[in-house]
Amino acid sequence: MIVHPIPPLFNENSKTLILGSFPSVKSREAAFFYGHPQNRFWAVTAAVFGCEKPKTIDEKKSLILSNGLALWDVIGKCEIEGSADSTIKNVTANDLSIILDSCPIERIFVNGRTAEKYYIKYTYPKTGIKAVCLPSTSPANAAWSLEKLISEWKKIL
Repeated sequence: MIVHPIPPLFNENSKTLILGSFPSVKSREAAFFYGHPQNRFWAVTAAVFGCEKPKTIDEKKSLILSNGLALWDVIGKCEIEGSADSTIKNVTANDLSIILDSCPIERIFVNGRTAEKYYIKYTYPKTGIKAVCLPSTSPANAAWSLEKLISEWKKIL
């Protein structure tokens, strides 16, 4: 069983929550979200908000918080082989009340179908807030070009 090692990122101005499924091996090593160099989350988010792709964790935090976003994952602990979403089992969801009770979240988006699946199963019954599924920024989602991802992710604006 692997416990999610990254705390949620939000502040009192966060209005849009973006949830992934569970941190990859690279993200767990980096101790921050979307740490795999091939994951397109940071490139997509920067493009959506018209700024440079952040390089450091501080720059990434600034991008999220200065644009009214909050960031976390649906899964709090699970069994997983490497970073493969298809191997996830024995899931315990994160308690989103930490975020929802602290800031004025108006919308929730999930990054990919795995996050959507576990959100619907474990989190939606507790929050009653529907989540909009965006195409995954994972390198495993090779069918989506960077340009196509950016176009779809503009929904977060």
